[in-house]
Amino acid sequence: MGGSLGDILARAAAGSPPSPDGGLTVLAQPSDRDAGVIAFTAHSVVFANVTASWVRARIPAGDLSAPMGPRFLQALAERLGRQAGSTDMLTVAAALPGPPGLPLSQVDGSDHPRVRRARRYRDDLVVWAGDGAVVLIGRGVAGRWEVAVEVDPGRRNEGIGRCAARAARHLVPAGEPLWAQISPGNVASVRAFLAAGFVPVGGEALLAQGWTAKTAADASPGRRRAYSWP
Repeated sequence: MGGSLGDILARAAAGSPPSPDGGLTVLAQPSDRDAGVIAFTAHSVVFANVTASWVRARIPAGDLSAPMGPRFLQALAERLGRQAGSTDMLTVAAALPGPPGLPLSQVDGSDHPRVRRARRYRDDLVVWAGDGAVVLIGRGVAGRWEVAVEVDPGRRNEGIGRCAARAARHLVPAGEPLWAQISPGNVASVRAFLAAGFVPVGGEALLAQGWTAKTAADASPGRRRAYSWP
């Protein structure tokens, strides 16, 4: 399968993910920041600065789950001097025209813990807030547009998460797919993003630089998490 990681993601967003052929694609990192594994149906993509022979030597033949398994991810993290994060559901949705249905205002200079952390993993980050929600959009893995959503604890169970996720589709540049990484165990966020029109395309595990316990503690307690690591 040819092309860069960005090419693969663009095709997946358009409904043409890698062929479910049991294959394994190994690519160089798209940037110094981004390394990890994406598992599509019966085809995995490893994007890391390691050789294909190194990867294949650690993936048992015919084991489709091995690239996302803890043994391989830990070996890859140690090889790169990084920390393996959680395995997230990777979803995507098309941009929508017009203004968002949720009343949001752009926020400059926010010191929100989520915003501080998001700046470590996304470029061109823009933050909106309003009606009990915070929406963050920036360029993440391979330059793709990624969204994260926060819902105030006092506004849970009102459908705000779904509305915020859908609003993000109006805020992304026209014609661009919008990606969201969601922890599978965070059922409320999974339901919110699916209801907002996001479609699952695979699983993703990123290997973070400089991960510490303090980084994890930046997540505000009691808030709904609409994305995982990072």
